Amino acid sequence: MNNNEFLWSQRYRPTTIENCILPESIKSIFKGFINQGEIPNLLLAGGAGTGKTTSAYVLCNMIGADVLFINASNENGIDIVRNKLTQFASSVSLEGCLKVVILDEAERGTSAFQDALKSFMETFSENTRFILTTNNINKIIDPIISRCTTVNFKIEKSEQQKLAIQLMKRLELILIENSVQYDKKVLSQLILKYFPDFRKTINELQRYSVNGSIIDIGILSALSNTSIDELVKYLKEKDFTSARKWVANNNDGEPSALFRAIYDRCASDLQPTSIPEMILILAKYSYQSSLVVDHEINNMGCIVEIMSSCNFK
Repeated sequence: MNNNEFLWSQRYRPTTIENCILPESIKSIFKGFINQGEIPNLLLAGGAGTGKTTSAYVLCNMIGADVLFINASNENGIDIVRNKLTQFASSVSLEGCLKVVILDEAERGTSAFQDALKSFMETFSENTRFILTTNNINKIIDPIISRCTTVNFKIEKSEQQKLAIQLMKRLELILIENSVQYDKKVLSQLILKYFPDFRKTINELQRYSVNGSIIDIGILSALSNTSIDELVKYLKEKDFTSARKWVANNNDGEPSALFRAIYDRCASDLQPTSIPEMILILAKYSYQSSLVVDHEINNMGCIVEIMSSCNFK
């Protein structure tokens, strides 16, 4: 635990694989790497908040690697490969440690970035490994996927209850340590609402309790409205750029939940004449969501059509 961190999700980030809330099948893979003191290039794929980045850090820590962290949502140009990565990989570790580049949100890397990265991974394969994390493996080019061992952070139904119980115990310890009163049933409902996004669950608990609020039924209604309020604001203002960012940042949930949330706001936010049009748009994109590969593009298509076709109050 790092007491200097304000964010609970960072302060209580696990430091060993044993303490990570992960399926045993994934823990077993990582423990094998730790026992060998070596890792291959890894591609950790799965939904947001499921422990991919935490696992990457823990692996590096437990094998004593030198680490360079890059968030591809911010640093995704080819110059990063040419300069930052080359400087890190070509320098000599004074301790003789393995060097590891953690590339977070790798799907945000541009085509040129990913294309340069595949050659870079081979050039420095003798002393540098890569751990890529992604919420959408379909946006990673095949040559990179073929150079990595893929670990899928998908949680099977048979494991969900066990992991939810582990998370419940972890959250109770956090709340008790921070002197936050809570209703155990509400906490359980909150876990089910966001499962398996552990990080979001912890962050929302901290956000709601920061002003002294007790974790009670109020948190559930507060959470259901806050995020969608932002989206509705962007729709009213026809703010395409902000709406696109919203969709990208909220692309980890089920598309049906997004469409339902917008549907529930029809009567209060739309001009009556636009409600039928909105329903037809939502029905179309809801059907398409079961067929498309990239849900972010489908969700954004829905948002754009609503912006152009519907009138808000």
